[in-house]
Amino acid sequence: MERVTLRIPKQQIEEVEQMVDTGEFPNRSEAIRSAVREMLSEQEGSERASEKDKRTWARV
Repeated sequence: MERVTLRIPKQQIEEVEQMVDTGEFPNRSEAIRSAVREMLSEQEGSERASEKDKRTWARV
């Protein structure tokens, strides 16, 4: 795993800390990794939908 340094607004970090405190995530790093995974998954899904649309139009 690689280390990445980023700047996040204090309010967002406090919200992430709340998720850690309530046990939703074991630590901040895992919460942020989860958010990145979700973002990438959504992006992949929208790319697939876009490609499907292209294929549909290609058949017309």
